[in-house]
Amino acid sequence: MDWSAWLPLLEATDYTIAREILLRGIAALYGIAFLAAFNQFPALLGERGLSPAPDYIERTSARDRPSLFRWRFTPYSDRLLRIVCVIGMALSLSVVVGLVQLGPAWTTIPVFLVMWWLYLSIVNIGQYYYGFGWESLLLEAGFVVGFLGTHEVVPPFLILLFFRWTLFRLEFGAGMIKMRGDPAWRDLTAMNYHHQTQPMPNPVSRWAHQKPQWWHKSETLTSHVIQLIMPWLLFFPQPIASIAAVVIIISQLVLVVTGNYAWLNWLTILVAFSAISDSFFHALVGGGWPAWGWERILALLDGQLSVQSPGWWLVLTAVVFIGLCMLSWQPLRNLFSPHQLMNASFNRWHLVNAYGAFGSMTQTRREIIIEGTMSTDPSDDDGWQAYEFKGKPGDVYRRPPQVAPYHLRLDWMMWFLALGSANQPWFRRLLDKILDGDPGIRKLLGHDPFDGQPPVLIRVKIYEYRYATATERRETGQWWWRKELGVLVPPTG
Repeated sequence: MDWSAWLPLLEATDYTIAREILLRGIAALYGIAFLAAFNQFPALLGERGLSPAPDYIERTSARDRPSLFRWRFTPYSDRLLRIVCVIGMALSLSVVVGLVQLGPAWTTIPVFLVMWWLYLSIVNIGQYYYGFGWESLLLEAGFVVGFLGTHEVVPPFLILLFFRWTLFRLEFGAGMIKMRGDPAWRDLTAMNYHHQTQPMPNPVSRWAHQKPQWWHKSETLTSHVIQLIMPWLLFFPQPIASIAAVVIIISQLVLVVTGNYAWLNWLTILVAFSAISDSFFHALVGGGWPAWGWERILALLDGQLSVQSPGWWLVLTAVVFIGLCMLSWQPLRNLFSPHQLMNASFNRWHLVNAYGAFGSMTQTRREIIIEGTMSTDPSDDDGWQAYEFKGKPGDVYRRPPQVAPYHLRLDWMMWFLALGSANQPWFRRLLDKILDGDPGIRKLLGHDPFDGQPPVLIRVKIYEYRYATATERRETGQWWWRKELGVLVPPTG
């Protein structure tokens, strides 16, 4: 049998729009990720940060956490970190504006592999501040997307197929972790709490929370249908795959509108475009209904198709695909394991990971509030003023902001802190730095009540928060209602 006759099936001639969206979109998110690191990494993990990266590098090995900051000739420094971020942002911009796509077929590969390596170097020394699932998702997508090539070659079908497999793990994994986790997902009450207790609400979250119970049950049920059924349809012929992808995209846009999840939703949307054909796009703007996917096979059998890309390109993308498939065994087992892991990496390169979110639903919102005073008398309640964060709730009169796809790492860490013990080393150091008037930490905060001057005393309280009702909002102007639960850290100086 002449296997070379089937080589045209390795080309996806009907996915040129999808390729451009994937290349430019993923590059743009890398730019945002590098920008966030440029702004936040030194204060959080820098030489004098809350959890200094140099100390972590000394305690861990390059074998488990590879990073360019471990090389003898590039030891970590805040200056080098910022240089890395600037290089990453410049490479990102070159793809977003389409400059890289004008080169030979392989040009996208080194550009994205450099971005992947630079960001991997940051993530692998980022400790718990970089322990989010969307970090691994960005790394996985960035490693793979360069193999879509430039305009000189046809988009390789196997690379697009792998992106669908990534979306399958992302969506189906999230669906299964919910069904195996909190009973609130199974009795359809999870969304009664989600909009109010999510890590970082946005301006629409309160409106979404105040919808009636039947609405929330419908949200939960719809989530199950989309995450447990639609991912399977991504592997069906067109236009079924495109329809499934559009449904997933719509569901992700709802999450974008009602919450702040860094770049998770936007990256999921971009990956979903791997299943949408050019023909389907044309149908959406008024063209005819797209042909079924198997018509390409019929055309091949009739001898109407020929290879348009060079043979070396098809071989390269096939080898990459096979290598990624070999790494897929553990993630595949994890999907169907009763002890399913959520947001786990099975290798140090963060390739072919396990994903998932909100396996357990928080039903009560608690917020940790840091207060300072210029008075030496801790009993002088009028002197205590709160430090506000950029994204997380604090001031009850403040409307939750829209910050995604940007990622406020300290704000997210404060949410996790309120769920567990506040006796975390990084939090103690945060309080010490506020007492010292550290300028790096002040830049991470939204409002410093003392304009950069270190307070005389500091204390930490914990509150229970809920959205203000319509009546409370109308009478008081508050977005939130809260009650004090206690003092976590007594006045100290």
